[in-house]
Amino acid sequence: MTALAPHLSAYLREHLPRERAVSPHTVKTYANCFVLLVQFAADRLKRRPTDLEIEDLGPDMIMAFLDHVETGRGSCVRTRNGRLAAIRSFFRYIEYRIPACLDLALRVRSIPTKKTDKALIDYLDRAEIKALLDAPDPRTRLGTRDRAMLHLAYAGGLRVSELVTLQLRDFPDRSLSTVHIMGKGRRERVLPLWKETQFVLRAWLAIRPDAQAAEIFLNANGQRMTRDGFAFRLAEHVKTAATKQPSILGKRVTPHVLRHSCAMHTLAA
Repeated sequence: MTALAPHLSAYLREHLPRERAVSPHTVKTYANCFVLLVQFAADRLKRRPTDLEIEDLGPDMIMAFLDHVETGRGSCVRTRNGRLAAIRSFFRYIEYRIPACLDLALRVRSIPTKKTDKALIDYLDRAEIKALLDAPDPRTRLGTRDRAMLHLAYAGGLRVSELVTLQLRDFPDRSLSTVHIMGKGRRERVLPLWKETQFVLRAWLAIRPDAQAAEIFLNANGQRMTRDGFAFRLAEHVKTAATKQPSILGKRVTPHVLRHSCAMHTLAA
């Protein structure tokens, strides 16, 4: 039998961030999955979490946990599949390190994902995008910051995680004409920026307060802007944009909608 604790710790602390170079957000998401799984297995087996063994996490236990995620916690199928992806990743790690668990790893990795309907992502038309980009008040510091964030998110088609982690060093020649993005899966890309985007970004950098955080976009406390913080500011500006374009209220405008709108407008160009 093989103790779970040391291998799970090495997977989360060493393998994911260092060997796989996944983002801190992904590490946190996977860690949260295993917090739930370990607690579920410990309660079911009447053991302390530190006494669990890898062999305790067999297909039957995993399937029971996934059912608990859906029915007991009220999560959707996509969340259930996300938890399964984290578990599969751990057993793929185990597969190459503990030969005695090879058969178990193969059986766990064969657990199928559930099919789910893929919801169509909405997008904003050009008039709605213009109203949204114009919504922040450029006469205020926060309005200048928000205008730069919205322009950059839309013009670059950025994920919100990419936007809030941007630093000045990500603009290679400091002219703000291009931006270097380290994206999902550590994939890199260099994007050209429109002159209007360069202008609003330069306006923010000119008044950005000095702070210890290296990220370009800061919250009101001088700390790095968070994903939730950006989503909150976006929702506020959607309300303002609706005074000019009421149709925007009929759409669920999330940070990802800006990315999708960029793609749709590029295809239509």
